[in-house]
Amino acid sequence: MERMNGEIRDREKTMRGQEETHRYPQGYQLYHNYIRPHEALDGKTPSETCGIVIEGQNKWKTLIQNASKSA
Repeated sequence: MERMNGEIRDREKTMRGQEETHRYPQGYQLYHNYIRPHEALDGKTPSETCGIVIEGQNKWKTLIQNASKSA
């Protein structure tokens, strides 16, 4: 979580004054929770540790397809 907060702060500094800054943290939160493996979790994502497994080769594509089906 600390790493994510630091990365978001760094990104906000470079994007200050631009309208798109509010979208970045949401996407980055998805990346950290569903796609990026963590060393502390033995190479699993937080979602996998909780029992939520994203199937398929392209996890971003799968997440987007699942979100569009439920909308």
